[in-house]
Amino acid sequence: MNLPSADAVGRLAVLVLAGIVVWDAWWLTRQRRQVPELGPQPGGYAWSCSGAQEAIRQWGNLASMAAMLVLPWAFVRLSGTPAHWAILWDLLLSVHLVGLLAPKRYAITRSHLFADGQRYAWERLRLADRQPRARIMLHRRGWGPFGPLPLGAEREDLTQVRAWVAAALLGDDAWASMFEEE
Repeated sequence: MNLPSADAVGRLAVLVLAGIVVWDAWWLTRQRRQVPELGPQPGGYAWSCSGAQEAIRQWGNLASMAAMLVLPWAFVRLSGTPAHWAILWDLLLSVHLVGLLAPKRYAITRSHLFADGQRYAWERLRLADRQPRARIMLHRRGWGPFGPLPLGAEREDLTQVRAWVAAALLGDDAWASMFEEE
């Protein structure tokens, strides 16, 4: 059986990871345009989250990335992969880690949630059965275990954000009540 060379596999892995890093960075650059102002908005609510809150939000991804930073080094010598591919891999993952920890902006409107530079329709989301204390956990419908969508918020914003999320998920009457409270 003819297997590709270790160099070709290393190159492919680094190219795929570079594509993911660029794709995620592009989405994150959109968040300032999508959510230019924070606080109550004419059609909803917008808030931001600090790097510390993003660490809480992304803890699972951070643990996975820590493993992904270390594991290639265990196989470099065994597979004969040139070390420069493992170095590039670690550099790209480090850039991605910075993106995960960067402060984010979020917004809620009657029809959509804006998070990570993307727009999610409420009918495609549901609240997780168990809610963590320091963040809000939504799930993307139809994604199964691969669909968690945690939302970060500063402690002083978390209660208000939970109310807005609940109102958006509950429907028109609950949504209208959010504007009566202002």
